[in-house]
Amino acid sequence: MLATHPTICKPLLSFLIIFVSFFLVSCQKGSQNQKTVYSNNFETSDLINISGGILTNFNNTTVLGRYNKAGFGLQISDLPAHELVEISFDLYIHDSWDGNGIEPDGPDIWKLEVEGVNYINTTFSNKECPYTCFPQSYPFNYLNSNQQPKNGAYFPQLPGFCLWSDRSGGSSMYKIVKRIRHSSASFSLRCLDELVQSNTADKLCDESWSLDNLIVKTIDFD
Repeated sequence: MLATHPTICKPLLSFLIIFVSFFLVSCQKGSQNQKTVYSNNFETSDLINISGGILTNFNNTTVLGRYNKAGFGLQISDLPAHELVEISFDLYIHDSWDGNGIEPDGPDIWKLEVEGVNYINTTFSNKECPYTCFPQSYPFNYLNSNQQPKNGAYFPQLPGFCLWSDRSGGSSMYKIVKRIRHSSASFSLRCLDELVQSNTADKLCDESWSLDNLIVKTIDFD
């Protein structure tokens, strides 16, 4: 068996010590401090800081909504020092959304705005082929792509709410997470839609959306 000369390992050991030290320092400088500044699952009917709030029961849980040609706003103040905000929520698309379709069926657009700036402007299609179906833009913005209906849905086979209340897949749930640059002590967002349904009298029953588990976090870097 060959003996390992001790002097051969010393340079390698020194290199490893320097590398690990550099790695640890780099990680510390880039570490994130996250603070939850708003969290609401709406089970206690808490609508503080929310404008345009509507509460409904869907699939055995309380949700914010339903909305059609409407939406809500959230306003938060006294945020800690930060560089980013992270917004996350569960978005429910109910009944017969037609994605990138054209009049009289669509397009069916959903939007997220922060401080008046649009960060999500997309469409959802809730109609599964081989039925009459249209592509959707999500997870991209309208009209940058033609994706399959329900693309990216976390739960694509939930019961419908009204028009398709007896149909599995009548609602789809999407988990939305969005990080944006933000440093102000106040924060505001709006969620709204531009649904097109010129061929039905009961628009809310035909297409609607709701939202649950709304969380806003601030993120700061050391």
